[in-house]
Amino acid sequence: MEHQRESLSTVLAGLLARDQSDAGLTLGEVFRRIGDRGFGLLLIVLSLPSALPIPAAGYSTPFGILIAVLALQMLAGRTTPWLPERAARTKLHGKFIDIMLGFFSKFFSKVEFLIRPRLPWVGSRGGRAFLGLLVLIMAGLMILPIPLTNTFPAFVIFLTGIGLTEEDGLFSIFAGLLGMVSTALYAMVIYIFIRFGLEGIEMIKEWIKSGAGLAG
Repeated sequence: MEHQRESLSTVLAGLLARDQSDAGLTLGEVFRRIGDRGFGLLLIVLSLPSALPIPAAGYSTPFGILIAVLALQMLAGRTTPWLPERAARTKLHGKFIDIMLGFFSKFFSKVEFLIRPRLPWVGSRGGRAFLGLLVLIMAGLMILPIPLTNTFPAFVIFLTGIGLTEEDGLFSIFAGLLGMVSTALYAMVIYIFIRFGLEGIEMIKEWIKSGAGLAG
């Protein structure tokens, strides 16, 4: 009998089914629970804090570095991820991660019917290398110390993780297109910084706040 693949919402719900007396969830525990969906689900979990419109401070740089490590492994042709022991011991604070995973678990339970295995190029050596390069570029942008600009590349990584996890090549193409848009936006941001310095950064911050409806 063919083994039925668990839905992404089911896997995320499983990550939440932990002993509530625990103070949090480590990346190593996440890694042990994700099975053969390693790269995709790890990318989803690591990009969660920064992918929301109002991300939690302090996650973008360390998680961006870990995402870059995973991307390099994808480029090298690994089919299963490896985490440094120190990273595996990293504690994801329980309340915050439970809220994030709970939100996206409910989100996927409503929209995952749009996501399905198709265009299986994502599982090929070249496909994984392409996505690894995309994730590496986005991780680099995510790490840049520019306030309020981590969300877009983190969201691209999040979408890439979905495409990998669900083996959806069409969804991965969509993530790649958004990645190109994100790269162009960051090129503009860097140009403004070089041209106007710190005043340019303030201009960018005000523009982002205004666009997000946070101004005033």
